[in-house]
Amino acid sequence: MTQTAVSVNKATMRDIPKILSLINSYAAKGMMLPRTEFEMSENIRDFSVAYDGDVLLGCGALHFYTPTTAEVRSLAVLPEVTEHGIGRAVVESLAAEANENELEAIFAFTYVPRFFERLGFHEVERGELPLKAWKDCLRCPKFQCCDEIAVLKRLRPQLWHAPVQYYNGVDFGELIQLPLPAKATTFR
Repeated sequence: MTQTAVSVNKATMRDIPKILSLINSYAAKGMMLPRTEFEMSENIRDFSVAYDGDVLLGCGALHFYTPTTAEVRSLAVLPEVTEHGIGRAVVESLAAEANENELEAIFAFTYVPRFFERLGFHEVERGELPLKAWKDCLRCPKFQCCDEIAVLKRLRPQLWHAPVQYYNGVDFGELIQLPLPAKATTFR
């Protein structure tokens, strides 16, 4: 494996066509959700990009879900340069952004958990994560039989607590998507 020195920068509107091309090439293989120009325009501030000259080598997004958690998503690397450290550089840049925003944890849904494990993530149950299914997963063709693996990296382990709390079988994480205090309130 050859490492490629790469700098990762925040994406701009002019990056949209290249990001769309890269992401949608993976979506055509069933490995990612397809994105539209409208979705990219709406979310371009979430994205970071790695270039070699004019060639987009990789991209990824940090999408905030709660005041303490965000998802690393739309991570894609040009197939010719996989195993060159591009994905690592993008994820490390997104993790640094999460730290700058004082997040407690970042998570991802992936088919390659070992990649994320090498970056300090670990496999978790979906219930440990903020509910995202109703926002993004509903439009996924694999919604009823999702085969992606949830991974999480605790950026501030001393502060992290699972954002899902239950009361009489109701998942309050599904209702509000915000972490509850470490000590759940008793309702009567």
